[in-house]
Amino acid sequence: MLIAPLLFFVLLTFIAPIGDMLFRSVENNIVSDTLPRTVKVLSNWDSKTGIAPDEEVFEALALDLKLAVKSKLHTKLGSRLNYEKTGISSLIRQTGRKVKKLDIEATPSFKAAFEKMNKKWMDPAIWQTIQQFSSKYTDGYFLAAADLTRAADGIQSVDEDKKIYFKLFVRTLYMSLGITFMCILLGYPIAFLLATLPMRTSNVLMILVLLPFWTSLLVRTSAWKVLLQNQGVINDFLVWIGIIADGNRLELINNVTGTVIAMTHILLPFMILPLYSVMKTIPPTYMRAAKSMGANDFMAFRRVYFPQSIPGIGAGSILVFILAIGYYITPEIVGGTKGVFISNRIAYHISSSLNWGLGAALGAILLVVVLALYWLYDKFVGIDNVKLG
Repeated sequence: MLIAPLLFFVLLTFIAPIGDMLFRSVENNIVSDTLPRTVKVLSNWDSKTGIAPDEEVFEALALDLKLAVKSKLHTKLGSRLNYEKTGISSLIRQTGRKVKKLDIEATPSFKAAFEKMNKKWMDPAIWQTIQQFSSKYTDGYFLAAADLTRAADGIQSVDEDKKIYFKLFVRTLYMSLGITFMCILLGYPIAFLLATLPMRTSNVLMILVLLPFWTSLLVRTSAWKVLLQNQGVINDFLVWIGIIADGNRLELINNVTGTVIAMTHILLPFMILPLYSVMKTIPPTYMRAAKSMGANDFMAFRRVYFPQSIPGIGAGSILVFILAIGYYITPEIVGGTKGVFISNRIAYHISSSLNWGLGAALGAILLVVVLALYWLYDKFVGIDNVKLG
């Protein structure tokens, strides 16, 4: 009973949203619920014939669209199918306005009526899309997330200029690893200094390390945008001291460099704190004992101190990497088109394009990738070796 409130909170705010996201990546009820008659009779149509379906299918479509227009579901149907084939949304919207005036009983030929409304209804590709995505569950979102599409003759790769998601996944992984490495490189000496200095001095420096947490993430990222731009503080300073010419200013913004610099600064405290907590538990007498046995400073550090600090490196690396791989605010502001992560596309589909299915599929793939990397880390390093002090 003591853990029940926390368990309920985790289930409600963490497990349930993830489960809903995973379900949305395969859910496809809108087509079968909006066009039940059409889906049923269309299942008998052979898409390989290269011609539009027969009269029975068009009659079923007329009945379904009339009801869909009344309940205003045809727009959602169009939006869903438009993700798979561009132009279907406008086709269904236009047809929806005209089908309201269609007299079901007095119409001699529904196929001719729909052809008169819009000749695109005679295109077999339109019906092929409806048929392929008429099931209540679909793999279409995951195919799109892998830069694939389902055609009449099977699964195919999309055009080269439309392949973006695989590149974004690869970029997200190597940039997150790069940011993690930079945080280790910069954070280790700082944590070592904090752990070895007198307590009074160490506390002052710790306040400086924690100071960024008291500032808005958006403010810190915007500050880096000011610092890194071509006419920004860093370039102006380098020109002023003569390191670079005014016409050869460094490109530090709207690219990978800007994202790595800004995110390293933002995530650095998450590396320093675990390192410091582990280093603080290493007795200083170990180093003195190594020196008394003939080791120099470097040898004592490499053979005695550093191995004991590895659990802190592991804890900080996991924390920084997991945070980095899911960041989207900082890459969106300073990354431009070359420094954005896959999380930026997920946020775009969830909040802008409203293609929640594709966003959920991308999120599910990212979740699987993170879990796989976590498993590999546990297999080769051992999660039991990760300590927080």
